[in-house]
Amino acid sequence: MTRKRWGCIAAALVSASLALGAQAADAPKIVEKNGRHALIVDGKPFLMLGGQIHNSSAWPVELAQVWESAAALHANTIEAPIYWEQFEPQPGRFDTTNIDALVKGARAHNLRLVLLWFGTWKNGNMHYVPSWVKTDTKRFPRTVRPDGEPIDVLSPIGRATLAADKSAFVALMSHLKKIDGDQHTVLMVQVENEAGNIGSIRDNSAEADALFAGPVPADLLAASHKSAGTWKEVFGGAADETFQVYHQAKYINEIAAAGKAVFGIPCSINVWVAYPPAALAQRQLDQPGIGYPSGGAVQKMLGLWKALAPSIDVIGPDIYGDGRTFVDSLLQTYARADNALMIPEIGRSDNFSKVFYKALGHGAIGFAPFGIDRTGWNILGDEKWTGHPRNFQLFAPMSREIAQLEFDGKVKTAVEEVGEPSQEIDFGEWQATVAYGFPQRDGETPPGTKDAHGAAFVAQLGPDEFLVTGLDASVIFHLKDKKPWMRSQFLTVEQGTFEKGVWKPLRLWNGDETDRGLSFHQEPEVVRVKMQKF
Repeated sequence: MTRKRWGCIAAALVSASLALGAQAADAPKIVEKNGRHALIVDGKPFLMLGGQIHNSSAWPVELAQVWESAAALHANTIEAPIYWEQFEPQPGRFDTTNIDALVKGARAHNLRLVLLWFGTWKNGNMHYVPSWVKTDTKRFPRTVRPDGEPIDVLSPIGRATLAADKSAFVALMSHLKKIDGDQHTVLMVQVENEAGNIGSIRDNSAEADALFAGPVPADLLAASHKSAGTWKEVFGGAADETFQVYHQAKYINEIAAAGKAVFGIPCSINVWVAYPPAALAQRQLDQPGIGYPSGGAVQKMLGLWKALAPSIDVIGPDIYGDGRTFVDSLLQTYARADNALMIPEIGRSDNFSKVFYKALGHGAIGFAPFGIDRTGWNILGDEKWTGHPRNFQLFAPMSREIAQLEFDGKVKTAVEEVGEPSQEIDFGEWQATVAYGFPQRDGETPPGTKDAHGAAFVAQLGPDEFLVTGLDASVIFHLKDKKPWMRSQFLTVEQGTFEKGVWKPLRLWNGDETDRGLSFHQEPEVVRVKMQKF
């Protein structure tokens, strides 16, 4: 081989190596393709199997049990708060103790992080702002009710409040770039937490009222496709809430934009969604400021938020109601071509675990039950929970592959509902019949499960090839308009697992394991199926 040719090969290898290095150094990002999304981490799609810890568990003294709880969940990501009051105890003095402990501990336990900025808003209140903000009501004005009473919520009209929050957030992002700019332990940062007002639909201070009496800003008119006028003229009975949405979205967008200018990782928000009134245990009114924090990106306001806050990459619903219609509606609402579906919080009890399969069917990039660690009050009580750990144990070894299949639009799921013991999944030429509960006897309707928890996951790998798993369900493939075994059969059914992206067969299923379909019980089993037409 000539010296010249060796030189060309060496140059090509160096170029490829540099390209790979640059790819590895890229910060996490969210990408879109044909209305589907992926969270790209270290150059490949990443599925967040997450767990959010309790509100007061992000302190170094608590982290040992946090890491143990993450292992029990089989999580690959932990969502943990960063408290403004801890991070900036005095103006301009920043304490990185908690952040450093979280990042160091996550790396030691092979975990990623989503950091939750508890700043101006946390669950519709101002409880996590520093004392020097709480006590200076002139500089940092409170939201005022219509009767003139101030409440424990900061007003989004306050520019000094915005400047202080933004300064702290930029300091946070600067520190993250310094300690994590090339390791990508931190995947994204959530800006505020369930932001908005609990106690008043909007600020009714003199300054806010003057703005409210004036014209609606042009950017909001464009986003809402409305003609010019005052807030009442343009939005009628929705004027107060829309006013809060506008100023809150602009406020949070400005904070996110400033932070991303320093360290360009994704920013998200989570949403205390609007529940049906019957589902509100203590707040029986579906009214902003009572049923949910006014100003948040609830279902009806999501479109405005996407238009007004372009620096927010993901808007995710917090789910604490398990009604079928409600959950399905939420997933359909927040899984948009311009918004990746991520579930930043969901109830940890077993009745919520099947929502994981539904979320995968909608292309979710992340899913996180709340209150996974052992210390703290939990919104849904302290009953034992096994569903989420079982799901994560099953999907963790193939989470990267699942993320890629979702991004490619190859994933479909089926979830048992009361009164529906079987369902069909449509792959065009091939159909998959999913039946729930056991025993399943020939000629009889499948029994279903007692609490309708059955689920199935099917991903198409090729024209006649599928990746299949499930829980208390059977799956059998058949050609469209034909019954199983008519002109089709299993060619091979391999039980296996993924190891570093490579499928490793463990055994073949046949006979009793396939004659009545592929049966999945409680064990974490995955099969790769090749079908044959004849």
